[in-house]
Amino acid sequence: MKLGYFGIGSGPCADAQVAARAARAAEDAGFESVWTGEHVVLPSPQVPPSPVPPEFPMLDPPAVLAYLAGVTRTLRLGTGIVILPQRNPVVLAKELASVDVVSGGRLIFGVGVGYLKPEFDAIGVPFAERGARTDEYIDAIRALWTQPAPSFKGRFVSFDGVDAQPRPVQKPAPPVVIGGASRGALRRAVARGDGWYGFALDPDATQRALEGLREAAKDVDRPAELGELEISVTPGVALDRDSWRRYEDLGVDRVIPLALARTGDEVVAFIESTAGSLLR
Repeated sequence: MKLGYFGIGSGPCADAQVAARAARAAEDAGFESVWTGEHVVLPSPQVPPSPVPPEFPMLDPPAVLAYLAGVTRTLRLGTGIVILPQRNPVVLAKELASVDVVSGGRLIFGVGVGYLKPEFDAIGVPFAERGARTDEYIDAIRALWTQPAPSFKGRFVSFDGVDAQPRPVQKPAPPVVIGGASRGALRRAVARGDGWYGFALDPDATQRALEGLREAAKDVDRPAELGELEISVTPGVALDRDSWRRYEDLGVDRVIPLALARTGDEVVAFIESTAGSLLR
């Protein structure tokens, strides 16, 4: 089972030097990947279900991952997640292809639909359309990354007679990981995802989500070229050897713990102690 770290561009890791130090520590300790979170804006004042106060800093995922590509060698770089319906998919395809190029093919493209209506209102995207936009934008981005002469016609985005170079290093494209445990997210993961990402799930909740994925697979066709769905989870419990084994026994392929850290020293200590207890 692979080990990732969540939160590389936020909180104390919104400081570039702290993020670089944490990423290098993760790579040296044997972590497979680091993952960003995203909110373009946050409700102010904080109201449920907003996860953090409005002053909580979050770097833009493509920017921080491109920066970290230059200070690491092998570490995979994941958007965990990009709120896809809030983005222009043509522009985002270019930004993320650039991350894959400058990192030598280390991008993991994690997406979600979002859940904070004030954020959608501020950006000017209809909240009720977020699921449909996500599905269409995934398809449009893959078209730009993989088609010899990219062309796409949809309800929200259309293009023809264009190209975007350079293409991603990874072929046919960087893996697309679908975040979320709703019925729609599980069906989207089966239909369009190379992987699925569950956030803040304990083993019991993970088991229920995996059962949901199996149920979704009965109703949704999965393209053969996507292969087996890779399962990633940010634990909702303290990660120790016992919980590590429980996730592994459930068939989880990657765990991505979150550190509730306030300083860069605490982040690095968490990374080193986690690797020491689980990987050695």
